[in-house]
Amino acid sequence: MTAPRDPRRLPGPARPRGDGRPRQGAARPAPRRPGTARPGRPARPGNAAPLRLGSPRPRLRLISLGLTLVMLAFVVRLLQVQAVDANAYAAKANVNRYIPVTLPAERGSITDRHGVDLATTVDAYDITAAPDLLTPETAKIDDAPRQAAALLAPILGKDQADLERKLTANPKSKYVVLARQQTPQVWNQIKDLKNALNGSAAKGKGVNVLAGVNREAHSKRVYPNGDLAAGVLGFVDAEGHGAAGVERELNKRLAGKDGKRVYAQSGGRQVPTGDVKEQPAVPGSDVELTIDRDIQWAAQSAISEQVRKSRADRGYVIVQDTRTGEILALANAPGFDPNDISDANADALGNAALSDAYEPGSVSKLMSMAAVLEEGAATWNTHVVVPNRLPRADRAFADDIDHPTWYLTLNGVLAKSSNIGTILATEQLGKNQRQADRVLYSYLRKFGIGRYTGLGFPGETRGILAKPEDWSASQQYTIPFGQGLSLNAVQAASVYSTIANGGERVEPSLVRGSRDSSGGFTAAKAPKRTRVVSEKTAKTLAAMLESVVDNQQGTGTKAKIPGYRVAGKTGTSNRVDPKTGRYHGYTASFAGFAPADQPRVTVYCAVQNPTKGSYFGGQVCGPVFKRVMEFSLKTLKVAPSGKRPARLPVSYDPSR
Repeated sequence: MTAPRDPRRLPGPARPRGDGRPRQGAARPAPRRPGTARPGRPARPGNAAPLRLGSPRPRLRLISLGLTLVMLAFVVRLLQVQAVDANAYAAKANVNRYIPVTLPAERGSITDRHGVDLATTVDAYDITAAPDLLTPETAKIDDAPRQAAALLAPILGKDQADLERKLTANPKSKYVVLARQQTPQVWNQIKDLKNALNGSAAKGKGVNVLAGVNREAHSKRVYPNGDLAAGVLGFVDAEGHGAAGVERELNKRLAGKDGKRVYAQSGGRQVPTGDVKEQPAVPGSDVELTIDRDIQWAAQSAISEQVRKSRADRGYVIVQDTRTGEILALANAPGFDPNDISDANADALGNAALSDAYEPGSVSKLMSMAAVLEEGAATWNTHVVVPNRLPRADRAFADDIDHPTWYLTLNGVLAKSSNIGTILATEQLGKNQRQADRVLYSYLRKFGIGRYTGLGFPGETRGILAKPEDWSASQQYTIPFGQGLSLNAVQAASVYSTIANGGERVEPSLVRGSRDSSGGFTAAKAPKRTRVVSEKTAKTLAAMLESVVDNQQGTGTKAKIPGYRVAGKTGTSNRVDPKTGRYHGYTASFAGFAPADQPRVTVYCAVQNPTKGSYFGGQVCGPVFKRVMEFSLKTLKVAPSGKRPARLPVSYDPSR
C-alpha cells in the first residue's frame, strides 16, 4: 500500500523528461492573475502598450537603391571608357606611356672634284645645366653658381659673368643651355672635372657644383678649309638647315631623312622590357662639286690680294673648263668663314660673282665681233677708219684715250678696244640701226645674256638686257661696247668659254654628282649645249683675241704666259653705284682662255671700284688672270703650246 500524501507538502518540480517536456504528474505553475507581474520581471507602469522594434526593410531598400546607383555609374563609365571613347583614351594612354624620339639624319658632306672634304659633319654637344641644383638649399653652399661658372668659363671659352647670369636667372629651372656646338673634347674635360669633384664630395671635401651640368648630343657642320669657297658652299643655320649657297640649294639631298624611335616609359625612364619601335634615319647624300680645291685656293688668294691692293669694294675670279662647262673655281673677295658667321660682313655672305649685276664694258665686245663675223658683215681684215670722236644720237662717242684718226683692221679694233670702231662695225649688221639692233640682240641672247646661267644658285641674277625696241637712242651705240646691259661674272666667263669651245655654248655646271649612303654615285644631268657661232668664226675670234695679249699695241700684254698662247680681252667700264643708281667709279676686268690654239681653261676676273692705282682692266686684272691661269694650267698638266700665234695685223697703211 502506498502512503497517503501529506496535504501540506508542496509538490516539487518534476524531473524533466528526455524530450524537455515535464513528466506526467509534475506540478505546473499556477495561472497568473490579471494585473500581476510575471515572476522575475518588473511590472510595467500602469497599463502601457508593449514596446515594438521598427521594420528594417525601408532602410535596406534605401541602401540597396544607393548601391544600385553607384554601380550604375561605374557601369556607365566603364562603357564610356571601353566602348564609346576607347580609341581616344587608348591614344592618350599611348601618349603618356610611349615617348617618340627623333633620330636625326647625318648631313652629307660636300667635296671637291677629287673627293676632298669642303664641308662635313662631326659630333658636337650642347652643354646644359639644371639651375635648381645650384640653389643654397640644394647645394648647401651660397655661391654654387659662381663656382660652377668659374670652372666652366675657361673650358667653354665663355665669359664667367654670362655663365653665372644664366645659372641664376631662373633658380627653379631644370634646364638652361650654357654653350652650343661644343666638341667632344670639351665635354670630356667637363666630365673629368665632374668626376673629380664627385670624388672629393664623397670624401666630405667640398660640393660637386657641376652635378647638374650635362650635355645633349648634336651634330656640327664643319668647313675644314675655313673661308675657302665659302661663297659657293654657303652655311647652315642654328637648326642645321642650309641657309646659303650649295648648302641651301641642295639642302634636301644633303639633309637625308630623320628617323624615329618610340619606347615605353614610366616615371620619365625607359621601361627595360617595354616595346621599342625604331625607324632608322637615312643619311644625306654626299655632293661632289666641280670645284678643284687647289685652283680655288689660287684664285681666291689672287683676287683677295688684288682687292686689298686696289682698295676696291669687291672682286671675283671664275675658272671654267672650256670643254665641259665645269666651274673649277669660283672665288669672291672679301669672303667669310662659314664656321663662324657672327662677325662676317652681311654683304659678303652671299656669292657676289652670281648676284652682282654690272655693266661688263669692253669684254662684251667679243659678242659684237662674233655677230659681225658670223653675219658676214666684215672679216678680221676689214679696214675701219676710227676718228677721235664719233657723233651719234645726242652725243659724241670717244675711246678711252684721245688719239688721231686710227686706221685699224677689225682685228685692231678688238686689240686696241676701240669703242668707236666697235660702233662702226656693228652698224653693218642691218640696213638700218633698228635692224642692226635686233641682230645684235639675238646674239647676246644666244651667248646667255639676260638668262639664268643654269646653276640654279640661290640669289643668282640673270642680268639686264632690254628688248631692242626698248633701247634708247644712246643704248643703240653703247650696248655694242658693253654699256647699257648688265651681267654676272659667271655669264661673262661663259661667253669666252663658248668661243674657246669652237662656238658651242656649254651651260656652266657646279655639281658633278652625289653619292648615297651605300656608296652609289649618281652623276649630274648633262649640261645643255647650244651652237652660238660656227667653228670657223670661233677660231677667227680666238686669233683676234691673241692680238690683245701678244701684240704690243694690244691692251692685255700683262696677261702673257711664257710657253702658252693666250687669248684674252680687257674691260674697263663705268660702274653704277648700287646705293645711288648713278655712275661712280669703274669696273676693271679681264677675260681669256689658254692655250689659244687648243683651249682648255677660261679665266675671268673683275674688280669693282678700285680706288688706288690704276682702274684699267689690263692693269688691275691682267696680272690676276696670269697668276690664276698659270697655276691652273700646271695643276691640270696642260702641255705648252706647240705653234706660234698667227699675229694678225692691227692696223693698215691708208696710202696703200
